[in-house]
Amino acid sequence: MAQKTVVELVDDLDGGKADETVAFAIDGVEFTIDLSSDNAARLRDSLAPYVGHARRTGGRKAATKQPGARKSPSASEKADNQAIREWARSQGETIAERGRIPQALVIKFQEAHGG
Repeated sequence: MAQKTVVELVDDLDGGKADETVAFAIDGVEFTIDLSSDNAARLRDSLAPYVGHARRTGGRKAATKQPGARKSPSASEKADNQAIREWARSQGETIAERGRIPQALVIKFQEAHGG
């Protein structure tokens, strides 16, 4: 027997059809709300004056390419990474040949090299 499940978003504000789920946070608490395009625009417009004067602390940044796509390091980034790895080893640090370099090591390297 075949089944078909249909998920229909309902606008949490007015009970009509919702077009999107909007996420926001205030006072350290994160919220999501399902809204129509009009209500989502109203929410964003009402928050715009505050967002325009606020400092960003995290969250997503505007995507410049496909979601989930990883950025390939440039040749200069690879050279910088290799220099950091060599310096870290000379300082007695244990670091892998490949993969992400811990931020703490990057900071130590920059401090040691006036960067």
